[in-house]
Amino acid sequence: MNTATRDGLGVGVAVGLSGAAFGAAAVTAGLDVAQSCVLSLLAFTGASQFALVGAVSGGGDLLAASAGALLLGGRNTLYGLRLADLLKVRGGRRLVAAQGVIDETTAVALAQPTPETARRAFTVTFASLYLMWNLTTLIGALGTSALGDPGVLGLDAVGPATFLAILWPRLVSEPGLRGLALGGAAVALLATPFVPAGVPVLLSAVVVLLVVLR
Repeated sequence: MNTATRDGLGVGVAVGLSGAAFGAAAVTAGLDVAQSCVLSLLAFTGASQFALVGAVSGGGDLLAASAGALLLGGRNTLYGLRLADLLKVRGGRRLVAAQGVIDETTAVALAQPTPETARRAFTVTFASLYLMWNLTTLIGALGTSALGDPGVLGLDAVGPATFLAILWPRLVSEPGLRGLALGGAAVALLATPFVPAGVPVLLSAVVVLLVVLR
């Protein structure tokens, strides 16, 4: 097995397992099993999905939660611009490839020494992660749904905890990103007493985006 394939499978399987936590968090937030699975199939961006169900579980408006998730997922557009020149995907395959432009596929592809191995790494990471993420979302949603009230077992904390676990490595290694995260958290905390649930997350995402684009 070549390095690109091994890297792609390793990341895809390891990260894909956290889909179970998303399935549990989504059901805890009030989504049913089908809605949880459709969200993973169509959105396929873990941080945004956790942000959405986290806002909804806190009593936030679905529109505000969705807007916050979209803003958080906006970074994938920047990834796409970088990968377009590297992968050089043509025709209808661009639509399929666009679905796979996320943190993990970008990181594995950019770590490869040649465009050919980058394309292989991207494809393997995307395919394995998409399969594992959606399969484990189903497992997590079904399991949590069968338990009755997830809050009794403390499963309502799974979503926020997993979201933090996804972000933690980058927060530790990138001081600039850590500052942005702390600033966004401060905005959300300050806004919480004054605006409806879900809106603080949206406000913090807007502030962070404005700082990044400045």
